[in-house]
Amino acid sequence: MHILKQILNFYINSSIHVALAVVAMTWVTLVQFEMEYNTTVLAFVFFATITGYNFVKYFGVAKFHHRSLTVWLKAIQIFSFFAFLGMGCFALQLNVNSLICLSVFGFITFLYAIPLLPMRYFRDEKKNLREVSGLKVYVIALVWMFTTVFLPLIDNGFYIDANAVVTAVQRFIFVIVLMLPFEIRDLVFDSLKLATIPQRIGIKNTKIIGVLLLLAFFFLEYFKDEIKSVDIISNGVMLFVTLVFVLFAHKKQSKYYSAFWVEGLPILWLAVLLMLR
Repeated sequence: MHILKQILNFYINSSIHVALAVVAMTWVTLVQFEMEYNTTVLAFVFFATITGYNFVKYFGVAKFHHRSLTVWLKAIQIFSFFAFLGMGCFALQLNVNSLICLSVFGFITFLYAIPLLPMRYFRDEKKNLREVSGLKVYVIALVWMFTTVFLPLIDNGFYIDANAVVTAVQRFIFVIVLMLPFEIRDLVFDSLKLATIPQRIGIKNTKIIGVLLLLAFFFLEYFKDEIKSVDIISNGVMLFVTLVFVLFAHKKQSKYYSAFWVEGLPILWLAVLLMLR
């Protein structure tokens, strides 16, 4: 049992779980727009997510404690290095337009972890995007939105029409809602300077916002040119399940409540969509 728990912790801490979630959400886009399964895009998204998340999470730790890194962190570093190589290999197979757009969002991810911008741009005298008051959740949602919606469409030569824009807005909203249980969990640990949503409006109001955002996510489907029953049903399932997780989120939630179950909701979305197809 102890070994299984260690494997599960490595699976979560090395960002494999979140990478599969991002892959699943990207695959959802391929299914919704009736495009063929794209191994190159999905593999790139998988390796890029691991590289990006581990870079953001562990850059500071590796920088200041390089010689005293624990065994598990060293293992994650090695794993992340091979993920970086995988990302590079599959990036070479993407089209030029995809690479141009990726360079912009890659730079945003870099700024999210590395303190490069002058202090005067920040309210709380921090230097990286991750620590700008109130910005964290929106940066994450923006990167997920581009990666899971625009990247597969652009790489497949799909014209970005009104339906694509609506889908992107839905995805942006959905990712913000997924972040809410994490922000509620981290109330105990986050600096007040971060000005997260629960810090600013409280847990109860955060959950109300989550409910309203989920309703917006669902009803935006009716603004598309073609309304498909499959998408309505799958979105409805996700609305209900996600709503339950948001409403039951609290500061003393279990270790795996957000990091495993909430993070894995995009995988459930893909499974539901594939079964309905």
